[in-house]
Amino acid sequence: MDVEKVFHMNGGIGVTSYAENSSLQKRGSDMVKHLTTGTVLEIFLSTTPKSLGIADLGCSSGHNSLTIIKDIVEAVQGTSSNMLHPTPEFRVYLNDLPTNDFNSIFKALPEFYKGFEVEKNGGGPSIFIGGYAGSFYRRLFPNNCLHFVYSSYSLHWLSRVPPALYDEQNSSINKGNIYISESSPPLVSEAYFKQFQDDFNDFLCSRSQELVVGGRMVLILLGRESQDHVDRGNSFFWELLSRSFAELVSKGEVEKEKLDSYEVHFYAPSKNEIEDEVRKEGSFNVDRIEMIEIERDHDKDGRSYGTAIAMTVRAIQESMICHHFGEGILDNLFEIYGRMVDEEMAEEEIRPITFAVVLRKV
Repeated sequence: MDVEKVFHMNGGIGVTSYAENSSLQKRGSDMVKHLTTGTVLEIFLSTTPKSLGIADLGCSSGHNSLTIIKDIVEAVQGTSSNMLHPTPEFRVYLNDLPTNDFNSIFKALPEFYKGFEVEKNGGGPSIFIGGYAGSFYRRLFPNNCLHFVYSSYSLHWLSRVPPALYDEQNSSINKGNIYISESSPPLVSEAYFKQFQDDFNDFLCSRSQELVVGGRMVLILLGRESQDHVDRGNSFFWELLSRSFAELVSKGEVEKEKLDSYEVHFYAPSKNEIEDEVRKEGSFNVDRIEMIEIERDHDKDGRSYGTAIAMTVRAIQESMICHHFGEGILDNLFEIYGRMVDEEMAEEEIRPITFAVVLRKV
Protein backbone atom coordinates (compact mmCIF):
# COMPACT_ATOMS: atom_id res chain seq x y z
CA MET A 1 0.00 0.00 0.00
CA ASP A 2 1.37 3.39 -1.00
CA VAL A 3 0.80 5.39 2.18
CA GLU A 4 1.44 8.74 0.49
CA LYS A 5 -1.37 8.12 -2.01
CA VAL A 6 -3.92 6.66 0.42
CA PHE A 7 -3.42 8.09 3.92
CA HIS A 8 -5.31 11.21 5.02
CA MET A 9 -7.49 12.42 7.84
CA ASN A 10 -11.21 12.44 7.04
CA GLY A 11 -11.94 15.75 5.34
CA GLY A 12 -14.94 18.06 5.47
CA ILE A 13 -17.03 18.84 8.54
CA GLY A 14 -19.23 15.74 8.74
CA VAL A 15 -19.86 13.57 11.79
CA THR A 16 -16.84 11.32 11.06
CA SER A 17 -14.52 14.14 9.91
CA TYR A 18 -11.22 14.96 11.54
CA ALA A 19 -12.51 18.50 12.06
CA GLU A 20 -15.23 17.12 14.35
CA ASN A 21 -13.09 14.43 16.01
CA SER A 22 -9.74 16.01 16.87
CA SER A 23 -10.45 17.57 20.26
CA LEU A 24 -7.91 15.27 21.95
CA GLN A 25 -5.18 16.56 19.64
CA LYS A 26 -6.33 20.14 20.29
CA ARG A 27 -6.10 19.64 24.04
CA GLY A 28 -2.60 18.22 23.68
CA SER A 29 -1.36 21.16 21.61
CA ASP A 30 -3.07 23.60 23.99
CA MET A 31 -1.22 22.06 26.94
CA VAL A 32 2.12 23.00 25.37
CA LYS A 33 1.01 26.24 23.69
CA HIS A 34 3.25 28.21 26.05
CA LEU A 35 6.17 26.11 24.84
CA THR A 36 5.30 26.70 21.18
CA THR A 37 4.82 30.46 21.38
CA GLY A 38 7.77 30.84 23.73
CA THR A 39 10.03 29.00 21.27
CA VAL A 40 8.88 31.20 18.37
CA LEU A 41 9.59 34.32 20.42
CA GLU A 42 13.09 33.05 21.21
CA ILE A 43 14.03 32.80 17.53
CA PHE A 44 12.25 36.08 16.72
CA LEU A 45 14.08 38.00 19.45
CA SER A 46 17.45 36.52 18.51
CA THR A 47 17.13 37.31 14.79
CA THR A 48 14.39 40.02 14.52
CA PRO A 49 13.72 39.16 10.86
CA LYS A 50 11.56 41.38 8.68
CA SER A 51 9.96 38.22 7.28
CA LEU A 52 9.31 35.27 9.61
CA GLY A 53 9.10 31.84 7.93
CA ILE A 54 6.88 29.29 9.67
CA ALA A 55 5.92 25.76 8.58
CA ASP A 56 3.20 23.53 10.03
CA LEU A 57 4.01 19.99 8.96
CA GLY A 58 1.08 17.57 8.97
CA CYS A 59 -1.42 20.44 9.30
CA SER A 60 -4.48 18.34 8.33
CA SER A 61 -7.71 20.39 8.25
CA GLY A 62 -10.42 21.61 10.56
CA HIS A 63 -10.34 23.91 13.57
CA ASN A 64 -6.82 22.97 14.69
CA SER A 65 -5.05 23.83 11.45
CA LEU A 66 -5.01 27.63 11.81
CA THR A 67 -5.32 27.97 15.59
CA ILE A 68 -1.60 27.67 16.31
CA ILE A 69 -0.79 30.13 13.52
CA LYS A 70 -3.12 32.67 15.15
CA ASP A 71 -1.43 32.08 18.53
CA ILE A 72 2.03 32.57 17.02
CA VAL A 73 1.11 35.74 15.13
CA GLU A 74 -0.50 37.27 18.22
CA ALA A 75 2.52 36.41 20.40
CA VAL A 76 4.97 38.01 17.96
CA GLN A 77 2.68 41.02 17.47
CA GLY A 78 2.51 41.61 21.20
CA THR A 79 6.26 41.31 21.68
CA SER A 80 6.98 43.58 18.71
CA SER A 81 4.64 46.21 20.12
CA ASN A 82 6.29 46.07 23.55
CA MET A 83 9.69 46.48 21.91
CA LEU A 84 8.44 49.34 19.73
CA HIS A 85 9.67 47.16 16.86
CA PRO A 86 7.82 46.73 13.53
CA THR A 87 5.82 43.52 13.35
CA PRO A 88 7.40 41.23 10.74
CA GLU A 89 5.49 39.77 7.85
CA PHE A 90 4.58 36.12 8.30
CA ARG A 91 5.25 33.49 5.64
CA VAL A 92 3.21 30.44 6.63
CA TYR A 93 3.66 27.11 4.87
CA LEU A 94 0.93 24.54 5.58
CA ASN A 95 2.05 21.03 4.66
CA ASP A 96 0.39 17.65 4.48
CA LEU A 97 0.15 14.74 2.06
CA PRO A 98 -1.47 15.44 -1.36
CA THR A 99 -4.66 13.66 -0.29
CA ASN A 100 -5.24 16.14 2.55
CA ASP A 101 -8.36 18.32 2.54
CA PHE A 102 -6.55 21.60 1.84
CA ASN A 103 -9.77 23.10 0.46
CA SER A 104 -11.28 23.26 3.95
CA ILE A 105 -8.28 25.28 5.13
CA PHE A 106 -8.44 27.66 2.19
CA LYS A 107 -12.16 28.22 2.76
CA ALA A 108 -11.40 29.20 6.36
CA LEU A 109 -8.76 31.78 5.40
CA PRO A 110 -11.08 34.78 4.78
CA GLU A 111 -12.48 34.47 8.31
CA PHE A 112 -8.96 33.98 9.68
CA TYR A 113 -7.68 37.17 8.04
CA LYS A 114 -10.84 39.07 8.98
CA GLY A 115 -10.21 38.36 12.67
CA PHE A 116 -6.89 40.18 12.58
CA GLU A 117 -8.32 43.09 10.61
CA VAL A 118 -11.12 43.55 13.17
CA GLU A 119 -8.65 43.45 16.07
CA LYS A 120 -6.46 46.07 14.37
CA ASN A 121 -9.32 48.23 13.04
CA GLY A 122 -8.82 47.18 9.45
CA GLY A 123 -5.03 47.03 9.36
CA GLY A 124 -3.83 43.61 10.47
CA PRO A 125 -0.38 42.07 10.08
CA SER A 126 0.91 40.83 6.72
CA ILE A 127 0.31 37.06 6.71
CA PHE A 128 0.95 35.02 3.57
CA ILE A 129 -0.37 31.46 3.79
CA GLY A 130 0.12 28.69 1.25
CA GLY A 131 -0.44 24.94 1.06
CA TYR A 132 2.50 22.66 0.30
CA ALA A 133 1.59 19.07 -0.55
CA GLY A 134 4.14 16.32 0.00
CA SER A 135 5.76 14.03 2.55
CA PHE A 136 7.71 15.80 5.29
CA TYR A 137 10.19 12.94 5.16
CA ARG A 138 11.60 14.70 2.08
CA ARG A 139 12.66 18.25 1.26
CA LEU A 140 9.70 20.62 0.94
CA PHE A 141 11.08 24.17 0.99
CA PRO A 142 14.09 26.19 -0.24
CA ASN A 143 17.30 26.41 1.78
CA ASN A 144 17.29 28.61 4.88
CA CYS A 145 13.76 29.95 4.35
CA LEU A 146 12.28 28.89 7.70
CA HIS A 147 12.72 30.21 11.22
CA PHE A 148 10.27 27.89 12.93
CA VAL A 149 8.81 24.43 12.23
CA TYR A 150 5.77 23.09 14.05
CA SER A 151 4.38 19.57 13.81
CA SER A 152 1.50 18.37 15.97
CA TYR A 153 0.49 14.70 16.21
CA SER A 154 2.06 13.78 12.87
CA LEU A 155 5.57 12.38 13.35
CA HIS A 156 4.37 9.10 14.86
CA TRP A 157 3.08 8.28 11.36
CA LEU A 158 5.77 6.48 9.41
CA SER A 159 6.43 7.02 5.72
CA ARG A 160 5.41 3.42 5.04
CA VAL A 161 4.58 0.12 6.66
CA PRO A 162 8.00 -1.37 7.50
CA PRO A 163 8.92 -3.70 4.60
CA ALA A 164 10.75 -6.03 7.02
CA LEU A 165 7.32 -7.12 8.32
CA TYR A 166 6.99 -9.31 5.23
CA ASP A 167 8.92 -12.47 4.37
CA GLU A 168 10.26 -13.55 0.97
CA GLN A 169 6.78 -14.75 -0.04
CA ASN A 170 5.38 -11.30 0.86
CA SER A 171 3.53 -12.83 3.80
CA SER A 172 3.30 -10.90 7.07
CA ILE A 173 5.35 -12.16 10.02
CA ASN A 174 2.88 -10.43 12.38
CA LYS A 175 -0.28 -12.40 11.63
CA GLY A 176 -3.38 -11.43 13.60
CA ASN A 177 -1.86 -8.15 14.78
CA ILE A 178 -1.89 -4.72 13.20
CA TYR A 179 0.92 -3.30 15.38
CA ILE A 180 3.49 -4.51 17.91
CA SER A 181 1.77 -6.88 20.32
CA GLU A 182 2.78 -9.30 23.08
CA SER A 183 2.32 -12.13 20.57
CA SER A 184 4.45 -10.44 17.89
CA PRO A 185 7.83 -12.00 17.02
CA PRO A 186 10.85 -9.85 18.09
CA LEU A 187 11.49 -9.04 14.43
CA VAL A 188 8.30 -6.96 14.39
CA SER A 189 9.42 -4.40 16.97
CA GLU A 190 12.85 -4.33 15.29
CA ALA A 191 11.24 -3.57 11.92
CA TYR A 192 9.14 -0.74 13.32
CA PHE A 193 12.08 0.77 15.19
CA LYS A 194 14.30 0.64 12.11
CA GLN A 195 11.64 2.39 10.03
CA PHE A 196 11.31 5.09 12.69
CA GLN A 197 15.08 5.61 12.71
CA ASP A 198 15.21 5.94 8.92
CA ASP A 199 12.21 8.27 8.76
CA PHE A 200 13.18 10.51 11.65
CA ASN A 201 16.69 10.86 10.25
CA ASP A 202 15.25 11.87 6.86
CA PHE A 203 12.98 14.38 8.58
CA LEU A 204 15.85 15.97 10.52
CA CYS A 205 18.15 16.08 7.47
CA SER A 206 15.49 17.78 5.37
CA ARG A 207 14.59 20.36 8.00
CA SER A 208 18.26 21.14 8.71
CA GLN A 209 18.59 22.48 5.17
CA GLU A 210 15.36 24.47 5.27
CA LEU A 211 15.84 26.16 8.66
CA VAL A 212 18.16 29.08 9.31
CA VAL A 213 20.98 28.58 11.81
CA GLY A 214 19.43 28.87 15.26
CA GLY A 215 15.99 27.99 13.86
CA ARG A 216 13.68 26.05 16.14
CA MET A 217 11.25 23.16 15.89
CA VAL A 218 8.44 22.13 18.21
CA LEU A 219 7.37 18.54 17.57
CA ILE A 220 4.35 17.04 19.34
CA LEU A 221 3.99 13.29 18.89
CA LEU A 222 2.68 10.19 20.56
CA GLY A 223 5.28 8.08 22.36
CA ARG A 224 5.82 5.62 25.15
CA GLU A 225 7.12 5.97 28.68
CA SER A 226 9.09 2.72 29.02
CA GLN A 227 11.59 0.95 26.81
CA ASP A 228 9.09 -1.89 26.27
CA HIS A 229 7.23 -1.52 22.99
CA VAL A 230 4.08 -3.05 24.45
CA ASP A 231 2.48 -1.06 27.26
CA ARG A 232 -0.90 0.09 28.43
CA GLY A 233 -0.60 3.27 26.42
CA ASN A 234 -0.67 4.00 22.71
CA SER A 235 0.23 0.43 21.73
CA PHE A 236 -2.73 -0.88 23.73
CA PHE A 237 -5.18 1.16 21.66
CA TRP A 238 -3.86 -0.68 18.59
CA GLU A 239 -4.17 -3.98 20.46
CA LEU A 240 -7.85 -3.22 21.04
CA LEU A 241 -8.33 -2.38 17.36
CA SER A 242 -6.72 -5.73 16.48
CA ARG A 243 -9.20 -7.45 18.80
CA SER A 244 -12.05 -5.55 17.15
CA PHE A 245 -10.95 -6.81 13.74
CA ALA A 246 -10.67 -10.33 15.20
CA GLU A 247 -14.28 -10.16 16.38
CA LEU A 248 -15.37 -9.29 12.84
CA VAL A 249 -13.30 -12.24 11.56
CA SER A 250 -15.09 -14.55 14.02
CA LYS A 251 -18.43 -13.29 12.67
CA GLY A 252 -17.36 -13.88 9.08
CA GLU A 253 -17.47 -10.15 8.24
CA VAL A 254 -13.72 -9.92 7.57
CA GLU A 255 -11.47 -12.52 5.96
CA LYS A 256 -8.67 -13.73 8.21
CA GLU A 257 -6.20 -13.36 5.34
CA LYS A 258 -7.18 -9.69 5.02
CA LEU A 259 -6.45 -9.09 8.69
CA ASP A 260 -3.17 -11.01 8.52
CA SER A 261 -1.93 -8.72 5.76
CA TYR A 262 -2.83 -5.41 7.43
CA GLU A 263 -0.38 -3.40 9.55
CA VAL A 264 -0.41 0.24 10.59
CA HIS A 265 2.36 2.69 9.68
CA PHE A 266 2.74 3.98 13.22
CA TYR A 267 5.50 4.10 15.81
CA ALA A 268 5.47 5.48 19.36
CA PRO A 269 9.12 6.23 20.25
CA SER A 270 10.57 6.51 23.74
CA LYS A 271 12.30 9.65 25.00
CA ASN A 272 15.70 7.97 24.66
CA GLU A 273 15.01 6.92 21.07
CA ILE A 274 14.12 10.48 20.09
CA GLU A 275 17.22 11.90 21.77
CA ASP A 276 19.49 9.23 20.25
CA GLU A 277 18.31 9.94 16.70
CA VAL A 278 18.72 13.70 17.13
CA ARG A 279 22.26 13.17 18.41
CA LYS A 280 23.19 10.77 15.60
CA GLU A 281 21.88 13.04 12.84
CA GLY A 282 23.81 15.96 14.34
CA SER A 283 22.07 19.05 12.95
CA PHE A 284 20.02 19.87 16.07
CA ASN A 285 20.31 20.14 19.82
CA VAL A 286 17.48 19.03 22.09
CA ASP A 287 16.50 22.12 24.06
CA ARG A 288 13.64 20.44 25.86
CA ILE A 289 11.46 17.33 26.02
CA GLU A 290 8.25 17.28 28.01
CA MET A 291 6.02 14.27 28.55
CA ILE A 292 2.33 15.01 28.91
CA GLU A 293 -0.81 13.00 29.58
CA ILE A 294 -4.16 14.24 28.31
CA GLU A 295 -6.73 13.72 31.02
CA ARG A 296 -10.15 12.40 30.15
CA ASP A 297 -12.77 15.09 29.68
CA HIS A 298 -16.54 15.01 29.36
CA ASP A 299 -17.49 14.70 25.70
CA LYS A 300 -19.46 17.63 24.36
CA ASP A 301 -22.12 15.28 22.95
CA GLY A 302 -22.35 13.12 26.04
CA ARG A 303 -20.58 10.21 24.36
CA SER A 304 -18.60 7.67 26.38
CA TYR A 305 -14.81 7.92 26.40
CA GLY A 306 -14.60 4.77 24.29
CA THR A 307 -16.95 6.20 21.66
CA ALA A 308 -14.95 9.44 21.53
CA ILE A 309 -11.70 7.50 21.08
CA ALA A 310 -13.31 5.31 18.41
CA MET A 311 -14.47 8.36 16.45
CA THR A 312 -11.02 9.93 16.74
CA VAL A 313 -9.29 6.79 15.47
CA ARG A 314 -11.87 6.39 12.70
CA ALA A 315 -11.27 9.96 11.49
CA ILE A 316 -7.56 9.12 11.23
CA GLN A 317 -7.61 5.52 10.00
CA GLU A 318 -10.70 5.37 7.79
CA SER A 319 -8.82 6.01 4.53
CA MET A 320 -6.39 3.14 5.17
CA ILE A 321 -9.04 0.69 6.41
CA CYS A 322 -11.38 1.43 3.49
CA HIS A 323 -8.56 0.90 1.01
CA HIS A 324 -7.70 -2.53 2.46
CA PHE A 325 -11.00 -3.90 3.77
CA GLY A 326 -13.68 -1.80 2.07
CA GLU A 327 -15.95 0.72 3.76
CA GLY A 328 -18.69 -1.77 4.66
CA ILE A 329 -17.07 -2.79 7.96
CA LEU A 330 -16.50 0.70 9.37
CA ASP A 331 -19.61 1.17 11.50
CA ASN A 332 -19.46 -2.30 13.08
CA LEU A 333 -15.69 -2.15 13.58
CA PHE A 334 -15.70 1.13 15.49
CA GLU A 335 -18.81 0.27 17.47
CA ILE A 336 -16.95 -2.81 18.75
CA TYR A 337 -13.79 -0.78 19.29
CA GLY A 338 -15.56 1.89 21.35
CA ARG A 339 -17.15 -0.78 23.52
CA MET A 340 -13.80 -2.50 24.09
CA VAL A 341 -12.13 0.76 25.10
CA ASP A 342 -14.89 1.48 27.62
CA GLU A 343 -14.67 -2.06 29.05
CA GLU A 344 -10.90 -1.80 29.46
CA MET A 345 -11.06 1.67 31.00
CA ALA A 346 -13.58 0.36 33.55
CA GLU A 347 -10.99 -2.24 34.60
CA GLU A 348 -7.77 -0.21 34.42
CA GLU A 349 -6.67 3.17 33.06
CA ILE A 350 -5.09 3.37 29.60
CA ARG A 351 -2.35 6.03 29.65
CA PRO A 352 -1.35 7.29 26.18
CA ILE A 353 1.80 9.41 26.31
CA THR A 354 2.55 12.54 24.28
CA PHE A 355 5.98 14.13 23.90
CA ALA A 356 6.61 17.81 23.19
CA VAL A 357 10.13 18.19 21.78
CA VAL A 358 11.96 21.48 21.20
CA LEU A 359 14.94 21.29 18.80
CA ARG A 360 17.38 24.03 17.81
CA LYS A 361 19.46 23.98 14.64
CA VAL A 362 23.17 24.29 15.38
